[in-house]
Amino acid sequence: MNSQNPAEPSQLPRVLGPWMAIAIVIGTVIGSGVFKKAASVAQIPDFGLVMAAWVLAGILTLFGALALAEVAVLLPRAGGNYVYLKESYGRPAGFLWGWVEFWMIRAGSIAGLATVFTMSIHDVLRQARGGDVLTFWQKQAMTMTIIFALSLLNARGTRLGGILQVVVTTVKVASLLLVALLPFLVIALDSTPRVVPTTANMSPTWPSDWSSVNWSVFGGALVGIFFAYHGWMNIAPVAEDVTNPHRNLPLALLVGVCTCIVLYVSANAAYYLIIPRNDLLNIPERTVVGEFSYRLLGDFGLMAASCAVMISVFGALNGNLLVGPRLLFAMGRDGLAPRSLAELHPRYLTPARATFVLAGWAILLVFLASLLTQNRLPSFSLLGWTIDPNLPPKKELFDVFTDFAMFGAISFETLAVASLFVLRPRTKNEKVPYRCPFYPWLPIVYVVCMSAVLINMFWTQRTESLIGLGFMFVGFIVYAVFVRKVGRN
Repeated sequence: MNSQNPAEPSQLPRVLGPWMAIAIVIGTVIGSGVFKKAASVAQIPDFGLVMAAWVLAGILTLFGALALAEVAVLLPRAGGNYVYLKESYGRPAGFLWGWVEFWMIRAGSIAGLATVFTMSIHDVLRQARGGDVLTFWQKQAMTMTIIFALSLLNARGTRLGGILQVVVTTVKVASLLLVALLPFLVIALDSTPRVVPTTANMSPTWPSDWSSVNWSVFGGALVGIFFAYHGWMNIAPVAEDVTNPHRNLPLALLVGVCTCIVLYVSANAAYYLIIPRNDLLNIPERTVVGEFSYRLLGDFGLMAASCAVMISVFGALNGNLLVGPRLLFAMGRDGLAPRSLAELHPRYLTPARATFVLAGWAILLVFLASLLTQNRLPSFSLLGWTIDPNLPPKKELFDVFTDFAMFGAISFETLAVASLFVLRPRTKNEKVPYRCPFYPWLPIVYVVCMSAVLINMFWTQRTESLIGLGFMFVGFIVYAVFVRKVGRN
């Protein structure tokens, strides 16, 4: 790589068109959550509240997208939330987001998605061989290998990654549409189906006594659902790569989020037609869509479902490894990270070094988390609370990654949407091609609701939340001691 003059920062070429931008939103949102999280959401006993949770999370996400679209149009630069927070609240806020996003959110999401990818491959192999094929550490090796392979692909070319994203996203949208229609297709085409879809599984629809509803459980389920919707902001970090950003950024956000809401609600309704709630809570070592397809189509259905999850997770991983390095690239360009991370590959014009740094940490995170699942660590006290660093019984590695990632993600992404309250007054006299409708009420509703989710998460997932806060505090110390003066210079 050629070293570049810091006074002349590198610029990313605009090579991602509107369809690629939409595919990045949909493709990084639809990963593994819709195929797996329905099992944890089934902690809510009433089908109506389950559907309400999926719709509510979708509407809140749409509100956030409508608000963030204006911020993205005002600041169409690489880095996304990092840029918004830095420009709105100052350099420390931008650095803290970058610190948490790199160490926890992005790497945790990549590790979690890669873990589900490996689980899906193992399901296929287990079906073909009639039993377990891979040991625990062989699975982890496969997880780390796929992360490295996709980092190589995205370092090879941004347009190449965008084209792949369009192809894979098209396949995953088609697979979710098939999931929604499969119960009805089976009845229509098979006179003696293995399982007859029934609305009895959707009972009780609503609580008979609303005062007895456990809203803490509802809030905890929302956290899992927000992971399924997480990724809708992923178009923002690649804003500098998008053609005609004033038009294509809002278009990608709105079309992408609305598509995901329709697909998610339809797929989860289909799950309940086939799988009773009690069975959803106790699915044996497979994804919800795998159990759903197995009950309808037998071994062939399980194989097809595993392949669908593999393709979906592959697309989400590709999107994350395309989007994630732009944060390190932007921070390096601003002097808040090593400036070498802002260098572009001399041939492919991609932030290759930043890509390999992110992939390397995600791989190390998989290894460290794997060690944690195999060894017991002593508990300790912090601020009067007992903290157990070990996994709860039967908690899977995938859920560990997502829980740790979501607290930091929701915290800073809520602040990113709230940055509209800072940026709108600065540009009120400017002609902007897109403005958030119903301002300020839409962003207010989003910020208030997401703050409530954060408070609930702090009380229901205290260990994960305290570790998240600890990461933020360490980041603040690092900025104050090491980065502040260097970055300014």
